[in-house]
Amino acid sequence: MNQVPPATRPYERLGGDAAVRALVDRFYDLMDLEPDYVDLRRAHGSDLTDARDKLYWFLSGWLGGPDLYIERLGHPRLRARHLPFATGERDQWLACMNQAMLERGVEESLRARLLRSFFQTADWMRNQAG
Repeated sequence: MNQVPPATRPYERLGGDAAVRALVDRFYDLMDLEPDYVDLRRAHGSDLTDARDKLYWFLSGWLGGPDLYIERLGHPRLRARHLPFATGERDQWLACMNQAMLERGVEESLRARLLRSFFQTADWMRNQAG
């Protein structure tokens, strides 16, 4: 099994737990603040508390840190968990995450790498045009 040294994992490069939480919080704050993300925000319902926690837990493990999501909820099964929702807001999700990464000062090479990975995942999860 090919082990990635901790210092090169995106989780560590971002700055660990506090940085991942701050990125997720900024992402959801931007949904409330920016008119460009209105459709994305509308898709999340009135309370973002659960969404914030779930994305933070998921990204923690996905980025190479603790598997918080799996510990709490089991395998992410991203596409299956999102099928009941109209997930056509790929471009708004990506733009919002990109803005959050820029505002949080994520290193350019890491930001570009993560954005490519986010695009692949978000595109795969889409279940409607948009």
